[in-house]
Order: sequence, then C-alpha cells, then structure tokens
Amino acid sequence: MYAFEIERPSTIADAVNALKGEDAQALGGGQTLIPTLKQRLAMPSTLVSLSGIGEMQGVCIGDDGAVCIGGATTHATVAKEAAAHYPALADMASHIGDPAVRNRGTIGGSLANNDPSACYPAGVLGSGATIITNAREIAADDFFEGLFTTALDEGEVVTEVRFPVPEKANYQKFVQPASRFALVGVFVAKYADGVRVAITGASEEGVHRWSAAEAALSADFSSSALEGLSVPADGMIADLHGSAEYRAHLVKVMTGRAVAAC
Repeated sequence: MYAFEIERPSTIADAVNALKGEDAQALGGGQTLIPTLKQRLAMPSTLVSLSGIGEMQGVCIGDDGAVCIGGATTHATVAKEAAAHYPALADMASHIGDPAVRNRGTIGGSLANNDPSACYPAGVLGSGATIITNAREIAADDFFEGLFTTALDEGEVVTEVRFPVPEKANYQKFVQPASRFALVGVFVAKYADGVRVAITGASEEGVHRWSAAEAALSADFSSSALEGLSVPADGMIADLHGSAEYRAHLVKVMTGRAVAAC
C-alpha cells in the first residue's frame, strides 16, 4: 500500500465537496478498490469514505411501493431488510461473495464499479430500477455502458437505488467457486407490462438484457417458452473458467431455472 489521505464525510453534500479535490476517489466498502490500490492499478491521493453517511444507508419503502436502498447499504443489510418486500433481490444479496464481503461491500460501490460478473448489475437491470445520484436520476437501461463503465460523471455518487417490485422474480447464479462471482448469472422479473431478463458474467460487453427471452416469456411465462431460443457465442467471455460456447449455453439454462423457480 502507499500513503494517501482519507476523508470521512457525514453528509452527501460533504462527500460531493470532498470529491472535488484533486485526484480524490470515492470509497464504498472497498472490496474492489482496496485490492486495486495494493496492486498500484489506481493511486488516488485522497479517498472519500461513504460508509459514515447515514442518509445513504438502509432499506425503506417509497410512496409508490418501490424498495429504496441507500447507496452505502451493505449486501448483508439488503439481504435482511429487503427480504419481506423484494425476496428475490434479498436472496441475491445473501449469496454475494462470502460473509466478509457481504458485511463490507455496498450496493452503490458494486454498481459504480460495474464488474462484468457482479450480481447487483443484473438485479438492477432486470428490475428496471432507477439509480439516484447526488445530481440526477438514471434509468438502469441507461446506466450500464460496458465493462467497468457507467453513466456516472466524475465525482458523482450513487446515493440510492429504487426498485419497482415485480409480480415474480428470481436470480440464478452459476458460481465461479474461487471468486464467488457469477460465471453466468440471470435475473428474471415479471411485471404487469412484460418480463425483463438481465444477464451478468457472460458477455464481453458486461451486463445486458436478453430481448428474445423477454419477448417469449412475456407471451408465455414458463421455461418451455425458451425451448426454441438459442444464444450465440459471439461476444461471450472466454477464459480458463469456461468457453464462449459454454457461457452461451449457461445463459439459456440459468434463465430456465430462474423462470421455474419464480
């Protein structure tokens, strides 16, 4: 590790102000950033910790019935406090990483980092959630822009995420056992106006929606509706854990499992 300054603001306004400093970077749970610093892949001179901002923590229900989760809320808290309101999302959070990761990592940090194999991006995109920042509201469909890339501007902070609650939903993850990330993860959510299917861990472009499956499931919400569909291997991640063809196969398999489990 190298020497750096750390700021610990207690309000969103103070955090935003601190991030205006030269070479300052936001720190959520640190599950990705701290290892990155240790490897010198990033070397900010100041870290702005968001963990002490009370207005960015916890789960509540909005006036419209949406589940609202503060950006600094840990995975473990989501797993506990959202269980009665959005069981599929809570269950997903309960299987992220291990207990140490779940008690430190935050939803805002996960979304801002946008790891191509992370679980939360699939949950957010599959739910059609809205990401609230200190400056604006961003629809999930407009938020994720590619591997480790989002619509967030420099110094912009994820303060809250609002999830419309579906009629049915489920998340299925084929786990990479060493990292506990998703080799392929699929979040399926059925709403009155249609079905959303979000895929993580599979594509070289990061989290994305499977539109063909959405159309088929909107017409017939059953795993049999997927039988005539196929997923092309082009553009899928290929590494020592699985070929592009294997990941393409898993997308369909895990989608079917998610539908069956709803």
